[in-house]
Amino acid sequence: MFDNLLDFDIDVALRNRILQTILIVFIMWLINKISVRLIYRGDAVELKRQYHWRKVIEYTSFIVGILIIGNLWINNFQSVTTFFGLLSAGIAIALKDIFVNIAGWAFIYLRKPFDVGDRIQIGEVQGDVIDLRLFQFSLLEIGNWVDADQSTGRVIHVPNGKVFMDSQANYSIGFDYIWNEQKIYITLRSDFKKAKAILLEILNEHLKEDLKLAERVFKKAKQDHLIVYKQFTPMIFTKITERGIQLSMRYLCDPKKRRMFEHAITESILERLGPEDNIRIAYPTSTILLHQDKVHPETNPSRGK
Repeated sequence: MFDNLLDFDIDVALRNRILQTILIVFIMWLINKISVRLIYRGDAVELKRQYHWRKVIEYTSFIVGILIIGNLWINNFQSVTTFFGLLSAGIAIALKDIFVNIAGWAFIYLRKPFDVGDRIQIGEVQGDVIDLRLFQFSLLEIGNWVDADQSTGRVIHVPNGKVFMDSQANYSIGFDYIWNEQKIYITLRSDFKKAKAILLEILNEHLKEDLKLAERVFKKAKQDHLIVYKQFTPMIFTKITERGIQLSMRYLCDPKKRRMFEHAITESILERLGPEDNIRIAYPTSTILLHQDKVHPETNPSRGK
């Protein structure tokens, strides 16, 4: 009878622990959902801040839940945590990559080499950062088989540990603009001065509003970074090449609008230079000459033999 009572007490205690565990999980899930809903009531402009707060709440609720449930199921929880602390040294050797990724995650959040929404290149991969997780971050890929840094539609997951091994280029941090160059070629007999004047008019027409914004952003950015630009306006550089006169257009632009600017500027160039009689766009051409010797009977030296 004593054994039956003991078994009954164990069953009741086990059942209570299971119910308490389910209740704790539900409460932590509910707190997480309510907190996220309250966070996303703000302005949509603050999406980046809302994203980071959501991540903080998710990780915090998970850790707190694990500690509460662990204390519920293990009587001497403090001694067990000490054991796990000693065991972690051995686990770190076997699971080195996992711990490197966690360290990379901490580095990304504390040092902030890039953030959600930034356009970056890490190693051979480039794209827009769309998610930061404990073991990896995700990029919406650009480039590859697509020209002018436009999206391929693929999502690439990169281990966080890559931040310690590969160099990173950030298109967005510090100064949100990049220098872009477009080249056209005109013949040596073309009026290159007139061509340069037309190209500058086209660039100023398309880039006027963005250049004003770029100058304001630069004044703010140079307080945090040693970025020195003496000129923001577009420039045209001239060079003589085998194809003719090379005119290189150099201008500041938003990296995410680079292809649209190139498209608009190219169409304007074709429209403006087309009617000009003294400006000719140069392009490589090839000529193939086909020649076949015909032998006439009267000139054939073997005739009559």
